Amino acid sequence: MRIALLGGTGDIGQALALRWARDTGHEILVGSRDPEKARTKAGEYETELDSVGVERDVKGFANEMAADRADVVVLAVPAFHVRDLVESIADRIEDADVLVSPAVGMDRDDEGFHYKPPKAGSVTQLVADAAPEGVPVVGAFHNLSADRLANLDVELDLDTLVVGDDEDAVETVVQLGDQIEGLRALKAGGIANAAEVESMTPLLINLAVENDGMHDVGVKFE
Repeated sequence: MRIALLGGTGDIGQALALRWARDTGHEILVGSRDPEKARTKAGEYETELDSVGVERDVKGFANEMAADRADVVVLAVPAFHVRDLVESIADRIEDADVLVSPAVGMDRDDEGFHYKPPKAGSVTQLVADAAPEGVPVVGAFHNLSADRLANLDVELDLDTLVVGDDEDAVETVVQLGDQIEGLRALKAGGIANAAEVESMTPLLINLAVENDGMHDVGVKFE
């Protein structure tokens, strides 16, 4: 399977790229608005993987070209860029592709971080509204610490919640989540439930800010 991480030069894109490249045999494509930046970062990821004894080929492309080549497309960009990104790749994705959105709308003030969903109700729903008809959208990987995920020396013991209306697409993303060592992907219902999942992210960030030793806090359901 080919996985494209659009905006894959950023924090969550890097983290998922490294983990999937280390723990699976899937082909990893790094996308960026600047293809040269994507190629440079892909090379850096290869070096990082080599440092832990993993020899992998990671390719870098412009976002549109990465999406065109992929089976699963992860929109690893901030919430305020996600609609423009979907529109820019609309003619490069097919019905068989799966769009994955880990983005969360947030604001910050003196009291901390606060959930700020778009008018659609959630970022996952915004992506679903913007996606071409027939392209399934799944929300996942919202509540993970990118720093923790990107540190390959850290053993994970975390859950991620997966929402979506297409059962096959949800199952694909659940399997991809489970293939990351130490991560368990749990189904949390349809896209109508995305706001509940996304809203946990600012809560976790506030916990990390307010409590010593919880910089990389995550969630585990028992």
